[in-house]
Amino acid sequence: MSTHDEVLISIRQIVRAIDLHSKQLNKNFGLTSPQLLLMRTIQSSPKMTLRQLSNNSNMSQATATSILDRLEKRGFIKRERDTKDKRKVHAVITTAGEQVLEQAPQLLQDNFIEQFQALDQWEQTQILSSLQRVSRMMNTPDISPEDLILAIDPESIHFS
Repeated sequence: MSTHDEVLISIRQIVRAIDLHSKQLNKNFGLTSPQLLLMRTIQSSPKMTLRQLSNNSNMSQATATSILDRLEKRGFIKRERDTKDKRKVHAVITTAGEQVLEQAPQLLQDNFIEQFQALDQWEQTQILSSLQRVSRMMNTPDISPEDLILAIDPESIHFS
């Protein structure tokens, strides 16, 4: 097996672990990882436009808007027009949304966070740098990340 095949298998394992954690988060807490990510992004930067919000959370604007619609229906966020430029819309966390965020678990598994934080700072930085590079490489216009992940035969992957 080539090294690039092993890289793709590792990426697929990461994607699968994140997906399983997101499903567990939704089952146990009632929010998906993207919903929680958007709410935390809004909380940390409440003056972002919807476009900035989608860019910062690495989602298409249509996906972010759809998620915001669901969060707004549940009363966790509200949309407000900018006071100076009425064309701009900001998402704001409501009191109910703040309460949910106070109780919300981490987006990543706790055991991963504990293990990662136990690493030396240089190793954390090295991992982050490597993942950022892989992300940039996969975001080339020639092929989408979904195509790369779907190119792996799931039957050949064994998770331990």
